[in-house]
Amino acid sequence: MSVKLGIAPIAWSNDDMPELGGETSLEQCLSEASQAGFIGIESGGKFPKTSEELLPQLQKHKLSLCSGWYGANLRKNSVKEERELIQQQLKLFKDCNAPCIVFAEVSGSIQGDPNRKLSTRPQMSEEEWKSFCEKISEMGKYLEGEGMPLAYHHHMGTVIETQADTERLMESTNESVKLTLDTGHMLFAQGNSTQILSNFSEKIIHMHCKDIRKNVLENSLKNDLSFRGAFLEGAFTVPGDGCIDYKPLFDILKEKNYSRWLVVEAEQDPSKANPLEYAIKGYEYLTKTLKSSAIEF
Repeated sequence: MSVKLGIAPIAWSNDDMPELGGETSLEQCLSEASQAGFIGIESGGKFPKTSEELLPQLQKHKLSLCSGWYGANLRKNSVKEERELIQQQLKLFKDCNAPCIVFAEVSGSIQGDPNRKLSTRPQMSEEEWKSFCEKISEMGKYLEGEGMPLAYHHHMGTVIETQADTERLMESTNESVKLTLDTGHMLFAQGNSTQILSNFSEKIIHMHCKDIRKNVLENSLKNDLSFRGAFLEGAFTVPGDGCIDYKPLFDILKEKNYSRWLVVEAEQDPSKANPLEYAIKGYEYLTKTLKSSAIEF
């Protein structure tokens, strides 16, 4: 088995808060991602929307497109409407040979609202859960047929946030609905990534390696900060700079023969956390820990 190491551009430029890294060019982001050792990068707001423009830039820096975020509104839209909305990104990802789409439901999400406490995130009734899972299953089947699997991302401030939410979604949808496990979001929601990895390994086709600064997390939970407030306080960081021990997680990956992407993703203020320095720190920690678990990369 062999995993591939990628990174998300959010360390350089934040799509939800354009003022964070707003002046940073895509060229700098791609160049430094490659310099840090990564062979893949996820898409971001500054990326061209066509493969004719994007592929030459990726190839210049010897990077592959290793997925990217898609924010869906299936609680409001029909599957037909959502299928139409995803077409441009679907074509880009297919043209660039991305492995999957990181798919998340953002209807009613409070993740970008600085005035909404995390405790006020949206919830679904039993009836809506049933309808939602049916829609996600149908969307998953469609994307599977397009050769671009749906890898659902549980996320703070959304309807699928906790370990229980994530498990219920995986258990209530068909086999076409896969999972992006985000270690940082799972811990923030006070969940257990080790259990998710052990119990849903056949569903996990993508992984975000995000770490947590424990003191900031505890303060965020105690004071019920907004999601934006928590990350601006420095809740997230790269692997090796927080409180998550990746060795037990990687031991499970080894046991389950995981051979897909591991993507470093840590939204931070680039003026406080130099993107290149943190990218190197995350890469060095992951490679060291992968070696200790006898996983090739």
